[in-house]
Amino acid sequence: MGIDQRISTGNAWEKRYGYSRAVRSGDLIFLTGTVSMNENASAFVPDDGYAQTTRCLEIIERAVVDLGGGRTDIVRTRMYVTDITRADEFGRAHRAFFGEHAPALTMVGVSALIEPGFLVEIEADAVRAER
Repeated sequence: MGIDQRISTGNAWEKRYGYSRAVRSGDLIFLTGTVSMNENASAFVPDDGYAQTTRCLEIIERAVVDLGGGRTDIVRTRMYVTDITRADEFGRAHRAFFGEHAPALTMVGVSALIEPGFLVEIEADAVRAER
């Protein structure tokens, strides 16, 4: 099974490092690491982990929808955070976003992300439900 569809934001990082925002293979959707980037490539609400987490998840959801899925199709997320002592801030945003449709979650503390203003980066996998 190969890749059926790819989407790209066209941002400089995708071009520079050669990756897609998301790919769909059959009913599986894989989303690359997503940061809370503004239109000008700066961090969305610097130093607010809750807001950045929510923004990442909104970007992820938009990509899943573009590939024929929806929020409730997201089955796994991986969060990379620059300050694990703020885990509750990131985790509460994750819970608020998904509500009763909670995916599997891994949260890992890392020393840094691609730019200093980014506090969290999230990867996700989805399985498209039959519509």
